[in-house]
Amino acid sequence: MNIYDMTYKKFCDFFAENNEKPSRAEAVMTSLYREGADSLEKLSVSEKIKAMLSEDFHFPSLECIDISDGETAVKYLFRLADGNLVETVLMRHEYGGSVCVSTQAGCNMGCKFCRSGRLKKIRNLTAGEIVQQVLFVKKHTPSLTGISVMGIGEPLDNFDNVMDFVDIMLYPKGLSFAPRKITVSTCGLVPEIERLTAEHFPCNLAVSLHAPNDILRSDLMPVNKAYPLPVLMKAVKDFSKKLNKRVALEYVMIKDVNDSVVNAAELAELIGDSNLYVNIIRYNSSEGDIYECPDFEQIMRFYDVLKKNDISVTMRRELGSSVNAACGQLRSDYINNGN
Repeated sequence: MNIYDMTYKKFCDFFAENNEKPSRAEAVMTSLYREGADSLEKLSVSEKIKAMLSEDFHFPSLECIDISDGETAVKYLFRLADGNLVETVLMRHEYGGSVCVSTQAGCNMGCKFCRSGRLKKIRNLTAGEIVQQVLFVKKHTPSLTGISVMGIGEPLDNFDNVMDFVDIMLYPKGLSFAPRKITVSTCGLVPEIERLTAEHFPCNLAVSLHAPNDILRSDLMPVNKAYPLPVLMKAVKDFSKKLNKRVALEYVMIKDVNDSVVNAAELAELIGDSNLYVNIIRYNSSEGDIYECPDFEQIMRFYDVLKKNDISVTMRRELGSSVNAACGQLRSDYINNGN
């Protein structure tokens, strides 16, 4: 088993089942994540514990087969042990770096504007395979300050493994990320959002909205046919209210599709008086795309309508366009180039 799949609780259970003190779990987690041990020999535990661990766990490697380095972002393409490919993006900020991780090989959500959505889901990543993306990037950028679970795949379609990943990232004697520094994104899987609410999810939630009405959203995002906007927005607002958290509504601006002032007014009405905010994202087009990004003036007209309706709105800084760092681009390009 991949040793990075193990949460603190799972290690406690493992040692209890082997008649060892649960406190051994703390020593292993600290050695793995605070000290950076990447082999059995480097673990700061006794030889007896190493021998016990060697019977059940291994330290798999994550093979980096391509790196695209730009001024504001670095994109890593990884080959997993079974040959599947995933990508991870390091986004550079003045205050440090944040990492965007993938949770699936491929994606079944089929959003029209998303290149990784054209690559059908092959399988879920394990918690450890997600953890290893962070560890690899951290070796090259020690000043990691945040994690976005927004890469290839729908995170809540891999619910249990993603929750284990978050648990590992939060462990206070390991990497010890603060809950507010981790954001999990979803295209709108309502039962899983409701589960996050019931389980008092400690981190941030972002919802990929991208359209203000059911007709347009169902055309762009097939998931809307299963969970239309009234159902989705109720779940999101319940999450926000019950957990006292602001929720980001991600909105990719697509020219002549969802960028009109009428769309902006619809979006304002949809949000209403709630603790939600809109994160406007410029569409990152690439060769072969049928969509384009609106010009800046149109984006600002959309922005102004939201502000005049007292909607909190931000505009994401454009990162990674020079290295095709929109979701799914590197992996898609690599496959399309015959590799």
